[in-house]
Amino acid sequence: MAMLRRKLVVVGDGGCGKTSLLFVLSKDEFPEDYVPTVFETYVADIEVNQRQVELALWDTAGQEDYDRLRPLSYPDTDVILICFSVDIPDSLSNIPDKWMPEVKHFCPGVPVVLVGNKKDLRGDQRVRKELARNKKEPVRWEEGRAMAERIGAYAYLECSAKTKEGVWEVFETATRATLKVSRSGCFGCQCSLL
Repeated sequence: MAMLRRKLVVVGDGGCGKTSLLFVLSKDEFPEDYVPTVFETYVADIEVNQRQVELALWDTAGQEDYDRLRPLSYPDTDVILICFSVDIPDSLSNIPDKWMPEVKHFCPGVPVVLVGNKKDLRGDQRVRKELARNKKEPVRWEEGRAMAERIGAYAYLECSAKTKEGVWEVFETATRATLKVSRSGCFGCQCSLL
């Protein structure tokens, strides 16, 4: 049986861990330095239900400066990962206001997997103290799950690229979402550049 090819695009606020997540999956190492991404692509082979899938991973810039460029990554997308960081509550708040409208506009009908990155920082005392200064706290699992339901996500998962916990499950779930969607069916309507 021929290997299936699928395209996955990752979006979310700048600094929320998108690049680290992709780097750990494709290179099995955690990048220690933060370097903002404009566009980057990776490839990973995933096996789901005894089917080999070549997953083209498209990393995008979350910063506002790139709002006009990011849509160039959307055509022919099979699944979207919308990421936020557990230690940056505002990155979760931006999902219904910024990320879902953009994804719905350019990728109608494409399945979305909501991903809470940096889950290892939820219990970090330094992070908790810093957030408490602004009367905030790390995003709770229940808040992420509620957001996934609100936006109609295919699934909600949390992971830590640093510890690698949950990373594989994110991409396995995203790949499963692409296999449940027919490329010509309505739920699998292809992204378009308008």
